[in-house]
Amino acid sequence: MSNTTRVLLALALGALIGLALGFWDADSAARVAAIAQPIGKVWLNALQMTVVPLVAAMIVIGINAARSAASTGRTARTAVIVFVVLLSLASALTAVLAPTFLALLPRNPDLVQALRGAMAPTEAAAGTAGLAEWLAGVVPSNAVAAAAAGAMLPLVVFSLFFGFALTRIEDERRVALLRIVHGIADTMIVIVRWVLLAAPLGVFALALAVTATVGHSLLAALGYYIALLIVMYVITTLLLYPVAVLAGRERFGRFASAIIPAQAIAASTQSSLASLPAMMESARTRLGYPVAVPSLVLPMAVSLFRITSPVQYICVASFIAWAYGIPLDPVTLAGGAALAVVVSMGSVGLPGQAIFMATNLPVAQAMHLPLEPLGILLALDTIPDVFATVGNVTGDLTATAVVARRASPDAAPDPTTTSD
Repeated sequence: MSNTTRVLLALALGALIGLALGFWDADSAARVAAIAQPIGKVWLNALQMTVVPLVAAMIVIGINAARSAASTGRTARTAVIVFVVLLSLASALTAVLAPTFLALLPRNPDLVQALRGAMAPTEAAAGTAGLAEWLAGVVPSNAVAAAAAGAMLPLVVFSLFFGFALTRIEDERRVALLRIVHGIADTMIVIVRWVLLAAPLGVFALALAVTATVGHSLLAALGYYIALLIVMYVITTLLLYPVAVLAGRERFGRFASAIIPAQAIAASTQSSLASLPAMMESARTRLGYPVAVPSLVLPMAVSLFRITSPVQYICVASFIAWAYGIPLDPVTLAGGAALAVVVSMGSVGLPGQAIFMATNLPVAQAMHLPLEPLGILLALDTIPDVFATVGNVTGDLTATAVVARRASPDAAPDPTTTSD
């Protein structure tokens, strides 16, 4: 049995026991919740302690990986630009739509108070900040103090400066520093893997504590969360087709039919890497792109680009804010959306559930949201994952279409190429 399956079973078992206790005797449920909550909190703290060094290392590594890829030529540089633009558009779109969709959903008035009682926020909700105040806080006066305080946005800004500066020093020293940064990231991932071995216990404790206090209204809210993710993944995927038509100058029917085999592999394997051969076949044979373009762009996309990553981060943050009744002002949403793009380009390649915690934690922290719900949401991550993988594969092929048009404007795809 995989650890993912164990986590899902632990979530279901914890929820059932919590609901049964709450139905049987409220006082007993409160006592059990008081015992279970610290267990879940310890597990979540163990995950949280790796976030600062891991995120800083990921960003530095991601910048240098993008720089190394872009240095291979014009096509690679165009691909990196296309990746950043598409990620930014997906993040901005989600920052607008996700809170809007959630505002339309019914919410039990008791859910907010019950959640705050069952899962006391680690981070207090920040008040609305003006643009000037927000900008002043983005650049840290002391990077060490920002890291110690868990101020993720200033830390990310420092990491961006450090990563870009690292690309400007002589190769020998850059490689030596990158080895240290890689070592830090690898060490943090080992710790995360150790902590995730206890994920069934942590998720069970969190689910038991919350459902014993909140009751069945939490289950309805989690259903909304899953539906929100699936809807946003589908919308993002569908909007990639017009991008391929307008920016890649593809015919809609031709592009849609050509990428179906790769999408089918993505849906069945839930892995972009496993879908790479099918993506290569679709791009080279069915869409007729010059061999050099997909051979370069698609491996880069698998290494640097997940179009649904910022969608997930903003949906998670928006859901937590909605569930706790915390308003998200435009400045906070804009900062979270920008951070989601940066984090997403540094997180590709992290193992399994480590991706969820290492990427959603900094975005939630930067938006001053409670972190406790992330333990439960982690257990639900596998349910909408098939839609995310299909979206990522569609994004990879869309980016390839755009790069093929930009990199070789005179070498248009063969219009006689079919998907047969």
